[in-house]
Amino acid sequence: MYEVYGIIGDPVDHSLSPVMHNVAFREKNIKAVYGAFRVSSSDLAKAVEGIRALNIKGVSVTIPHKEKVMEYLEEIDEIAYEIGAVNTIVNENGVLKGYNTDWIGVLKAFKENGVEIQDKKVVIIGAGGASKAVVYALIKGGAEKIFVYNRTFEKAKFLEKKFGVIAKPWEELNSANGDIIIQTTSVGLKSWESPVEERVISRFKVAMDIVYLPLETKFLSLAKKHGKIIDGLQMLLYQGVEQFKLWTGIEPPVKLMEKAIYEKVKNLEKEILK
Repeated sequence: MYEVYGIIGDPVDHSLSPVMHNVAFREKNIKAVYGAFRVSSSDLAKAVEGIRALNIKGVSVTIPHKEKVMEYLEEIDEIAYEIGAVNTIVNENGVLKGYNTDWIGVLKAFKENGVEIQDKKVVIIGAGGASKAVVYALIKGGAEKIFVYNRTFEKAKFLEKKFGVIAKPWEELNSANGDIIIQTTSVGLKSWESPVEERVISRFKVAMDIVYLPLETKFLSLAKKHGKIIDGLQMLLYQGVEQFKLWTGIEPPVKLMEKAIYEKVKNLEKEILK
């Protein structure tokens, strides 16, 4: 009897989570399979009920459901509640509990790449769902100042009120400066675009992008001329490592998971270039 895990979102076509988790299950000889389930916003409540009915043991949650899904769970972890988003569901005998491992993914990505956050001045581009976990991670990591730039200023102001960051108008992005810059929007996904020009990026020692297709986005391509870069797969990997621990209680094969997702992205890049 195989246990079932999966990811819910819309879209989920190119999700790397099945690749990452299935290789980990195989390596650890766990009888489990992880699939991708496209779930529209209108079907979210039914999908969550399906998790219970089918006894699906664990679920990853991606856009656009990370906030809305909280309404349908019996329990919310304290940190996930504080962030205001759930990316991981654990099914304990029909009781669904929501967690957030995205913020751990951010912190680990910096740590494993030898980047210190403590007392640093950080600029975040974007104030969408992903930026909440990024902001929380930076606060936990001891960043001195966090500036959030967003096209819709009200969204940046919401994060300012919620987390105590400094909201900045999009028009002022060209004058941004600091130690670390993090790109959290979808700009550059399957395209050669950057939300900010090189002259701005050049003012930072470290640049991170949460987009991973292509692996080296235009944003990172410009940034690597001036400092250290961290690609989007790093956050994905380490949030997945934490998910695996929550579901199984077992330390996953991190290097194997990393190898699997990097190979998958290289193949996806070839498809895009065709």
